[in-house]
Amino acid sequence: MVNYKDLGLVNTREMFKKAVAGGYAIPAFNFNTMEQMQAIVQAAVETKSPVIMQVSKGARNYANATILRYMAEGAVQYAKELGCEHPEIVLHLDHGDSFELCKDCIDMGFSSVMIDGSSLPYEENIALTKKVVDYAHQYDVTVEAELGVLAGVEDEVVAEESHYTKPEEVIDFATRTGCDSLAISIGTSHGAYKFKPEQCTRDPKTGKLVPPPLAFDVLAEIEKKLPGFPIVLHGSSSVPQDEVDTINKFGGNLPDAVGIPEEQLRQAAKSAVCKINIDSDSRLAMTAAIRQHFAEHPDHFDPRQYLKPARENMKKMYIHKIVNVLGSDGKLAQ
Repeated sequence: MVNYKDLGLVNTREMFKKAVAGGYAIPAFNFNTMEQMQAIVQAAVETKSPVIMQVSKGARNYANATILRYMAEGAVQYAKELGCEHPEIVLHLDHGDSFELCKDCIDMGFSSVMIDGSSLPYEENIALTKKVVDYAHQYDVTVEAELGVLAGVEDEVVAEESHYTKPEEVIDFATRTGCDSLAISIGTSHGAYKFKPEQCTRDPKTGKLVPPPLAFDVLAEIEKKLPGFPIVLHGSSSVPQDEVDTINKFGGNLPDAVGIPEEQLRQAAKSAVCKINIDSDSRLAMTAAIRQHFAEHPDHFDPRQYLKPARENMKKMYIHKIVNVLGSDGKLAQ
């Protein structure tokens, strides 16, 4: 059993309490590689922001569970080396799909886990979530649950259709499960293709797709039912068109990729939404930089030559999200 506190990590409880009260959201950035982790830590330190480093089941299998444990400990020490005396870093399991997986992550030093029973019947979702909560809380690990279904594709999470969270269910669900935060569905979606073209309109000037607005009325109803309760938005990458354009310019093929407009995420961050998940934007930033580097330097073959600009591009994106979208900069307790 590895206790996350021995690794220098923190859970999300105080972090979320401050975010809800302060009207900002904590960045939850998915990572799979060392370069992504380095960029996340650098951005968090430079902006003095708390941060959630999260891994999916697929990312954990890719990186290896033992290596991840040491990467998380290394992230904390790296932040200190960069001059952050008291970093607030969470290692979070994104979309855990079983009690066994959540338990294994907790036992390996995760400070927060998500149990996603949203595809199950309501009572089964409650039973599974409560089982994870009961185990996690023995070790002061915080638990995120999900109510409602997001469409899209992210690693093993695949759903054709979304189902908005029902506000009338949230009190019963939160009370009976004891979860610490709740991921809801109000129109965000996983992946770089968050909406089909027929769901969008086209800007007559640019020809770019304009996605439908988020269901802020549903969010408002949930806030009324659970005042002050930490709410989470998944699938919240904005799919920056400049990165998509760069990928397409240098040999990629991402037609009609579209994400969540940042002004809508800014609005959400000022509400009870205190954690916003961003994954696809990091992948796009990394891929765009690598494609451009290969096109401009066809003689390069050393991975450090193309991964360094990829890391810098991701860091720039992370800083932008923290400062200009989520508002979590300067929120570290120093």
